[in-house]
Formats: sequence, structure tokens, C-alpha cells
Amino acid sequence: MKALFIFVCALLMAYPAFSDTGARVVVPTHDIARGETVADSDLTYAFVDANNVMPGTATSMDAVVGMQTRRTLRAGLSMRNDDVRPAILVTKGTTVTMVFEAPGVTLTATGKALSEGGLGETVTVQNPASYRQISAVVTGPGTVKAVVGMGGVISNRIARNGR
Repeated sequence: MKALFIFVCALLMAYPAFSDTGARVVVPTHDIARGETVADSDLTYAFVDANNVMPGTATSMDAVVGMQTRRTLRAGLSMRNDDVRPAILVTKGTTVTMVFEAPGVTLTATGKALSEGGLGETVTVQNPASYRQISAVVTGPGTVKAVVGMGGVISNRIARNGR
């Protein structure tokens, strides 16, 4: 009798894994406000009809944990991968350290962030001395690395003439 009970319990727990019609998606266990960092304890999996799953729906907790929410996430509702982003390390309007690297040379300067971004995201930074704008990749809190050789520096002539 005990063996039968254990078998039935195991079968009930494994049932979702054998379901062909459902898809496993990530859902918040409670409402998560915009700008909060998502922890493992904030999430769970839910099974939904595979026909109702939209492209980009989060299906792995690993892709979401440690990220910052772009909007309020409602408890029990599926979420998209683009509802979260890397935590903001550079905030618009703050002073950042710009790093320029070339073979054998590393230069640093300060600039003003014109956009916000997280680790690995591209932001626009203005050099306060020349008023030139560059594209830079966020490498840490308040630090960016200039994108060189890929149109990262927008010259004053191009900015004025549009060419």
C-alpha cells in the first residue's frame, strides 16, 4: 500500500513533464515594482497552454535572476525577457569615467552621461571640454569604454551638417 501511495505521488508530481500541450514559463510569485532587482525567491514556474505563449516569453529563471525590472511585474502573470535589463550602472546626467584604449596607450577622461545603461549596454557620453558625443559601453559603476573604429565619435562637422 505504501509503495502504491509513493508511486501515485511521484506520478502526480511528474505529470506536467509529460504534458504535450503545456509550456513552462517564468512568473513572479508577487508583484515586483519597476526598478527592483529580481531574486530567485521572487520567481516560480507555471504551465500554460503552448498556444498562448508569445515569442520572447521568459522560460528560464537563470535569464531573469539578478536583472532589474523595466516595468511592474504582476504576480502569476507571464513575463517577457525584455521586461528586465541589467542593473543600471550609469545614470543619465551623471559624471562618468571614459576609458579610451589603443595598442600601448590607455587614456581616461571624465564625461557626462546622456543616457542610462547597465553592464554591457551602449550609452551616449558627452565630453564637457569639446562637447563631442561618443558611444561607449558600460564596464562598471560610473565607468564606460569608448567604442573606437565603429563610428563611436560623432564629429562636430557631422553633427552640424548631418553628413
